[in-house]
Amino acid sequence: MSDRHSRKLDQAARAAWLYYIAGNTQDEVAAKLNVSRQAAQRMVSLAVAEKLIKFRLNHPIAEAVALEERLRERYGLTQCTVMPVDPGQPNPIPGIAIAAAEQIETYLESREPTVLGLSTGRTLRAAVAEVMTMNRPEHKTVSLVGAMLRDGRAAPYEVVMSLAERTGASGFPLPTPSVTEAVEEAQVLRAQRSYTRILELVAQTAACFVGVGSIAWNSAFHHDGFVNDAELMELIDLGGVGEIAGRVFNNVGEPLHGAVNDRMVGVPLPILKDCNTIIVGGGDQKVMAIRAALRGTLAKGLITDERTAAAILSLG
Repeated sequence: MSDRHSRKLDQAARAAWLYYIAGNTQDEVAAKLNVSRQAAQRMVSLAVAEKLIKFRLNHPIAEAVALEERLRERYGLTQCTVMPVDPGQPNPIPGIAIAAAEQIETYLESREPTVLGLSTGRTLRAAVAEVMTMNRPEHKTVSLVGAMLRDGRAAPYEVVMSLAERTGASGFPLPTPSVTEAVEEAQVLRAQRSYTRILELVAQTAACFVGVGSIAWNSAFHHDGFVNDAELMELIDLGGVGEIAGRVFNNVGEPLHGAVNDRMVGVPLPILKDCNTIIVGGGDQKVMAIRAALRGTLAKGLITDERTAAAILSLG
C-alpha cells in the first residue's frame, strides 16, 4: 500500500469516526477536517467501501480521533489532528510533518489568492519537505520570525522561502534579526516599513502554522542561538515555559514582559492569537509548552502525535 493511499485511508477513518461514532453531521465533519462537504462525503464512502466500518471503527486511527475530540472540547479548538504513533519510532516528527503538509496543501490548492504564515523549526521544515510541488504564483508565504540571528547568521530551519520555491508562491521573509541586543534597536526595527508590511500580510493569512519551543537548557531555542545562557536562565526565572515565533509565554499562555522577550522582533503573540494559528509539534519535551499555549488560546488548531496528545490531556 502506498503512503498516499494509506494517508487517504487515515483521513477516511477520521471522517467515519466523526460521522458514525461522534454523531457529527457531514457539514461538521467537513469543518473539523478542513475539507469541503463533498470531500467529507467521499471520505465516509471510502471508509465504508474499504470495510473500515463495522459495529465499531475497525482502524487503529480510532484512538487518535478520540484524542482529537477531547482536545477540541477542552481547549475550544476549531481543528485538531492527532497522528498515531509507531511504538518502534520515538521521533514523532515524520507523522506530524505529513499531517501538516496535507493541511498546507489544502490551503495552497485553492485558486483564490491565499496568504500563509509560518514560523521556523525542525518540524515545520520536515512538513514543507512533504508538500507536493505545484505552481501557485497567486499565493504568498510570510515569515513570522526574523530571518537572521543577532550575529548575522541565517536563522536555522527557515521554511518560508523553501515553501515558496516548492509551490511557486511569493515568499516574504521578515528581514530583521530574530532578537536584538537592545530594546531600542528592536523598537527601531518594528517601526520600519518592511516590518509593518509583514504585519499587514499576517492580518490577511488564511492560516499561520507555528512550531512551539520549550524554554529549557539545551532546548532548540537555546541550542540554535536565539538566546544565550544568561538570557535563558532569566526567562526561566520569570516563569517562561514555551515560545512561539520567538515570543516567550508562561504556563497559562500569557506573554512574558521584560528580559529578552522585549528584544524579540517576531510577530507578537496577541496578533497570532487573532489569526487562524495552528500549532505543529510534539514530543515529551514540548508537552508543557504546547499545553500552556492551548491554555492561553494562542492557537485555534493543533497537529500533534498520540503520545503528546495523551500527555497534555493527562495534566488536566
